[in-house]
This record gives sequence, C-alpha cells and structure tokens, in this order.
Amino acid sequence: MYTLYILKGPRHHIYNGTTQYLDKRITRHKNGDGAEFTKRNKVFELVYTETYLTLTEVRRRESQIKGWRREKKENLIRFGKPTI
Repeated sequence: MYTLYILKGPRHHIYNGTTQYLDKRITRHKNGDGAEFTKRNKVFELVYTETYLTLTEVRRRESQIKGWRREKKENLIRFGKPTI
C-alpha cells in the first residue's frame, strides 16, 4: 500500500507527498530529514491521507494535486475526495 499525504505548516503552507510507510516518513519530516518544507517549518500537521495499491497510482494522484490551486487543495482537506 502507498499513501498520499498532505501536511500543513504554521503559516498555512501546504505540502503533499507519497510514501509506503507513513509513520516512518512523518518521523523523518519531524527530525528535519524530510523535504525542504519540513526543514523550514518545524511545526506541521498531517491533515489528509489517501491510500493506493500501486506506486503508479499514488504518484499520478500526487502530481494531480500538486497542479491544483490552493482553494481546491483546501477543499480536498476539508471535504475529502472531490468528484473529478
């Protein structure tokens, strides 16, 4: 299983990524060994997840969400999967 996850920083920055081991990845982010986003923003919150069976599916979804405007990402976080 692969997980798409979204983190939100203290200044409401949004970061999304993918992993096969969510708990380990979040720990790496908290230790400053994650993405540049979490190195700069030591405080963040896991606000959303989706799971997929294949790496291809989760990467496709991650790419799709990265292309969205902030408002659409906020709606996804608030209301769940949108109808596309």
